[in-house]
Amino acid sequence: MPQVAAPLRLRLLLPLSQTLAPSPLLHLSRRLFTSSSFPSLGCAASLRALAYRGRHHHPRRGSSTLRKAPREEMAGGGDKEVAFNRKRAEGMDVGKRGSMELKARKLNPVNTTCYVQILGTGMDTQDTSPSILLFFDKQRFIFNAGEGLQRFCTEHKIKLSKIDHIFLTRVCSETAGGLPGLVLTLAGIGDEGMSVNIWGPSDLDFLAGAMRSFIPNRAMLHTHSFGAECNASSSQPKDSFIILDDEVVRISAMFVKPKYQNGAGSLNDIDLKPGDTAIVYACELPEIKGKFDPAKAAALGLRPGPKYRELQLGNSVQSDQFDEMVHPSDVLGPSIPGPAVLLVDCPTQYHMPELFSLQPLSSFYEDSSNQRESGKKVNCIIHLGPSSVTKSVDYQNWMKRFGETQHIMAGHEIKNMEIPILKGSARISSRLNFVCPQLFPSSGFWSVKPANDVMENDKSTSLEAYGIVSAQNLLKFHLRPYAQLGLDSASIPSLFTYKDIVEELVSEIPEVREVPEQVLKFWQNNAIVKNIPPAGSCMLMVEEPWIGQKSDKLVDGSPNHPRDNQKIPCCVEDASREDMEITFLGTGSSQPSKYRNVSSIYINLFAQGGILLDCGEGTLGQLKRRFGVNGADEAVKNLRCIWISHIHADHHTGLARVLALRSKLLKGMPHKPLLVIGPRPLERFLSAYSTLEDLDMQFLDCRNTLKPSVEAFLSENVTGSATPQLENTMFAPGSRMENYNRKPASPRDTTALANFKEVLQESGLDILYSVPVVHCPQAFGVVLRATEKVNSAGKVIPGWKVVYSGDTRPCPALIDASRDATVLIHEATFEDSMKDEAIARNHSTTKEAIEVGTSAGAYRIILTHFSQRYPKIPVIDEVDMEKTCIAFDLMSVNLADLPVLPKVLPHLKVLFKDEMVVEEADEIQEAAVY
Repeated sequence: MPQVAAPLRLRLLLPLSQTLAPSPLLHLSRRLFTSSSFPSLGCAASLRALAYRGRHHHPRRGSSTLRKAPREEMAGGGDKEVAFNRKRAEGMDVGKRGSMELKARKLNPVNTTCYVQILGTGMDTQDTSPSILLFFDKQRFIFNAGEGLQRFCTEHKIKLSKIDHIFLTRVCSETAGGLPGLVLTLAGIGDEGMSVNIWGPSDLDFLAGAMRSFIPNRAMLHTHSFGAECNASSSQPKDSFIILDDEVVRISAMFVKPKYQNGAGSLNDIDLKPGDTAIVYACELPEIKGKFDPAKAAALGLRPGPKYRELQLGNSVQSDQFDEMVHPSDVLGPSIPGPAVLLVDCPTQYHMPELFSLQPLSSFYEDSSNQRESGKKVNCIIHLGPSSVTKSVDYQNWMKRFGETQHIMAGHEIKNMEIPILKGSARISSRLNFVCPQLFPSSGFWSVKPANDVMENDKSTSLEAYGIVSAQNLLKFHLRPYAQLGLDSASIPSLFTYKDIVEELVSEIPEVREVPEQVLKFWQNNAIVKNIPPAGSCMLMVEEPWIGQKSDKLVDGSPNHPRDNQKIPCCVEDASREDMEITFLGTGSSQPSKYRNVSSIYINLFAQGGILLDCGEGTLGQLKRRFGVNGADEAVKNLRCIWISHIHADHHTGLARVLALRSKLLKGMPHKPLLVIGPRPLERFLSAYSTLEDLDMQFLDCRNTLKPSVEAFLSENVTGSATPQLENTMFAPGSRMENYNRKPASPRDTTALANFKEVLQESGLDILYSVPVVHCPQAFGVVLRATEKVNSAGKVIPGWKVVYSGDTRPCPALIDASRDATVLIHEATFEDSMKDEAIARNHSTTKEAIEVGTSAGAYRIILTHFSQRYPKIPVIDEVDMEKTCIAFDLMSVNLADLPVLPKVLPHLKVLFKDEMVVEEADEIQEAAVY
């Protein structure tokens, strides 16, 4: 059988977004919202349910946005088709007003499996808090939902559709950055959509309000804040609330507020800000009933049957032979106190005084009279605070008060940086690095020394003998069955290094050994061509077609084959490696997947700073994977501006985390607020969210940065009299701006425009302007053009030009803006055979994206924003690829490397030829039956 010459043309059998649709979510009863569910609450207003619902429930109508997933095998043996509504998942199903009611689960309090498990989000990148899974047979709880939780759960086959409740230990981007994307994903599942209960302190109200700016269907949010209005006169201590109390678990919350020292040296909390309050959660399982004694039951006149189970459940029954009641204590042995777990988040040293004085915790202290009376014992404490806090002497002494308790230290530790949490992504990135290190530099985390050495060194200083262990990804602590009580390391992923991945690759694909040397020749030949003296020579480099000759050729000018020949632009020919570099932080669409994060591009201007184009969830984590923790911090500090294309969540939900980190890194240092350019709805989100965290930003509406407006503004001095003239330019009838803004620019916009002009100067840009595109209301592309420079020979070299399409259909405005672009970065969500789908969703096919660049005369075209149905590499017709390349996550394209860019992709095909269809099918099956 002849070998398939072009594996890229293979058609994937099932769209990933359809096949991975989780099974329906069953929720707890609505009785959670009644006062009877909270018998110990001292004031009714202390718990507020913000379950936003539409007023009317309409029957479902047919919709082209509903797509049926393949059949999944259900627990009962039947088949059920699960639908996925992409439009609703994107927050755009405004006509849908169903309430997404939370449903009841039938609990199993007797024979249940229960454990807590570390979900290691952020353990390697240290950009977000790890999540904790509390698992029961019929219920799931997650504590904290930082960025990357969705992607983590996809990687490790944890079905988010099974989660009943999410609890936040704090309300900030570090602990809640993954919530918006998670809520939207759940909303797109099933006929009616799914939701989840979200719990947190009163600060949660601010987050819910901010999220409403881009989640128009309020039924998606079931948020519950607690503790805002309770006072000291309450019948319950003000620092503790029972949130959930059912047959299998009681979850209570304790408040920990920071105490700051005033000038007199005393502690007070008058300077509290939203987001400062931390929560300690106590999860207590019911006592374990003593062993049932059938002999005693028979002596009391009971026959074997259902009454035996009733007694084991703690219910009294009528004797079958005698006129008396039989009580559980008559037939059961002594009970054992139920296991308990504490989740402690102590983010700063200022939180320690109140943590140490929490009265509700005294019942767990070994040296407490309350503990001796109640018999309570905490079996496991998971510490989420940073090591700078948890390793302090005072904190360690407090830990000792719990006696023989298992402590799991889940705060950020340096040693975890060498162990990638997203193994699938790290594996493919390392393989790409082996094949082409020029475009895929080594990760910021890989060390020459194997990660195993780090762990071995750590073992010598382990405190495990003292009941203290460092958290590892997927580490479990079993609570039920009682016989299995304790740590379980069986689920911890095996350690692996870069060397291991390369050896695995070579053993699977022996021919890959030769590829790095072949790829290196492209760079060597490119360097030779660029060193040709410019004077007296009209020799050009002939760009190799995507499938063509094995080497470059130098021929005389006036090429005979214009399609295959293209002159290198002067800005590329004279480029140094520190002019500009494009790093793709996310190249997938809709939601994060195992191999591709959602949209984000980092334009590295080196000494002149950097610019982010879109900032989807997980952008900060991707920066840290590419540049390392310290390198990413420097990149964030040196950002000049962030530009957001439109309000869809996959393009901006990583923004708050980046801005909050920048504010923290630059605190106490002279700096200006970071300019954020985006659609007006984004400003509403940022303004509402800034109540929780200091974002230290200044917003500028994309509609104020259209080309005519920017050119007019840059030609004027920023003075008090400039505003009327600016308004006349931007909003005059018949102008290009008329359709995008009906109001004159505010003084705030004028101030932002002045800052915008400084940003251009500091970044070495001649202009940056937005381009209206065809996708959703207020969707834009962007053009960046560098200032011209003079080379060593005294020749004036035009600046490079980068165009980013955002999400769009092919449109004349973008083609016009892309004229003679050095690089056009264009979305290519769908393969060519799915043009109807692309039209319906206002996206582009790969061929359409390439035609935009070809029509505009762009030198290089880079395709991105691929549907997650293409997990590793999209379906591409190779005949169109002579000046085009496919983007991968963490790929870095230097301006000086553009001539060789299209030549590399054929050599990358070898990595994927055996995996394109098979691995996705395997992944679908695993996800369906897990």
